[in-house]
Amino acid sequence: MGKRVLVQRRGRGSPTFRASTHKRAAPASLPPPEKAGVASTIRGVVRELLHDPGRGTPLAKIVFEDSSECYVVAPEGMYVGQVVEMGAGAALDIGNVLPLSEIPEGTMVCNVELHEGDGGKLARASGSYAVVEAHLPDGVLLRLPSGKAKVVKGRCRAMVGVASSVGRIEKPFLKAGKKFWWMKAKGHKYPRVRGVAMIAAYHPFGGGRHQHPGKPTTVSRHAPPGKKVGHIAARSTGRGRKRRKKKL
Repeated sequence: MGKRVLVQRRGRGSPTFRASTHKRAAPASLPPPEKAGVASTIRGVVRELLHDPGRGTPLAKIVFEDSSECYVVAPEGMYVGQVVEMGAGAALDIGNVLPLSEIPEGTMVCNVELHEGDGGKLARASGSYAVVEAHLPDGVLLRLPSGKAKVVKGRCRAMVGVASSVGRIEKPFLKAGKKFWWMKAKGHKYPRVRGVAMIAAYHPFGGGRHQHPGKPTTVSRHAPPGKKVGHIAARSTGRGRKRRKKKL
């Protein structure tokens, strides 16, 4: 019997797939909305900007007036010693947190809550932001980084600005070792060998003189781990072909 395939080996007691989470600073989340009322505003000071392993953007440690603190994804332009405001009456400045209903159209925001009080779920990656496009009766229309439009409740909060580290992905890794340690911080296996390059005992697509799967690469979503490789529950594979319109 050969070695188990990657999906079977993952998380089976070996440190190979284990992320070094003990090195991470803290979860990045906005403070609970109860800290600021509907009309009140609380203030805090940015005490520190720090790197969080496994995360592409730096974290900002904010200490509020009541000595409570939180860690959030820092927007571009935030600095140590900056005074930030949170609440419906906060000014429209970079780093301030406001409900989406109070943010004018065309504003770029990050750390956007998907549901009220969840601490921020959208537009948190390096250089990402969402744009407030319109205020609707049932919520606020956002243009997400993917280009998709989504309606979010107006009481959900967002931070004004763009998530920092805009040009992070523009710098090449140059060495395989840097890519290895970057993937290790996330708990990913690297390098990742193609299944067709393995022998038949190691992978369902392995074996044979030529590097070809030799079988359909689509697999059911309910397949067991030993067979769940390839295009999982794929609707279509291959090149997308445009349908020709019938001539009238």
